[in-house]
Amino acid sequence: MTEGPRAVDVAVIGGGQAGLAAGYYLRRARADFVVLDAQDEPGGAWRHAWPSLRLFSPAQYSSLPGRMMPVPPGGGYPGAADTVAYLADYEQRYQLPIVRPATARAVRRGQERLLVDTDAGTWQARHVISATGTWWRPYVPHHPGFADFIGQQLHTVSYRGPEPFHGRRVVVVGGANSAAQILAEVSTVADTTWATLRPPRLLPDEIDGRALFTLARTAGGVGSLGDIVAVPSVREARDRGVLKAQPMFDRITTTGVTWADGTGLDCDAIIWCTGFRPALGHLAPLRLRGPDGLIPVEGTRAAGEPRLHLLGYGDWTGPASATLIGASRTARNAVTEILAATP
Repeated sequence: MTEGPRAVDVAVIGGGQAGLAAGYYLRRARADFVVLDAQDEPGGAWRHAWPSLRLFSPAQYSSLPGRMMPVPPGGGYPGAADTVAYLADYEQRYQLPIVRPATARAVRRGQERLLVDTDAGTWQARHVISATGTWWRPYVPHHPGFADFIGQQLHTVSYRGPEPFHGRRVVVVGGANSAAQILAEVSTVADTTWATLRPPRLLPDEIDGRALFTLARTAGGVGSLGDIVAVPSVREARDRGVLKAQPMFDRITTTGVTWADGTGLDCDAIIWCTGFRPALGHLAPLRLRGPDGLIPVEGTRAAGEPRLHLLGYGDWTGPASATLIGASRTARNAVTEILAATP
């Protein structure tokens, strides 16, 4: 006999930081819910990050609700492995009802509830929280000659460390934090060139995630201060003089890149640190996307489907909502709204 859909009040899609923050508030409210995680193990996207990646804040300012992140051995900024361990401990500490692996294939409207189809079965829920993040949709902009290059091209998602680039000529593309951190360590073993659309701006040394979340919620935001947090590796690279960006190149050739003025550069590898797009494919059956590809929201609630909330995709779903510290506030607001609407 085929098992029918399982019924819950709330289905959370995604077991990363935003999904766990939502789970915390749902558990505290004694709600009937499930967290559906596509990953085999805890840790969300942090499990797939390069080992040297560092958070932008000390541990005490990078925590989910209810549980402080432990200070890593030696202090400083927690790394990817520290974050994975913290998230694994977090879901165990609060005994969150996580089903994994359970990849959400589609969310569709039923007669009275939303149906969440996964490769582990179907759940029917009064409300759905989508917290699938962006890591699973890396973005590489179209560039003339992209397919002609005979060297190596990779996106941030495939970067694991500087060793494969030892003694090579590497172009790092992108003007944000990932590009700066990757450039900082690749430049210790390779001849690097940094290409950005606009001149990159480092935040003052005293500004990190502790202040960024507060600033992001103000009218002025952080835009006037800079774009890149000066974590220790970035400061060291700055002091070595390697954080000098070139304008974005005009074309990719078989052996390198060229600029509009005809200047050329041969290279062995191009690392695209060009960001991500929200992973929203499972929501396609609801037909909610606007012209910009995003789903219009009112707070975290989808404007076209009041039973759906979106967490952790970036500022369009709440200030700094894609960060550990920012996930807490948006998750609390979403759960409060859901509970108020749940009979």
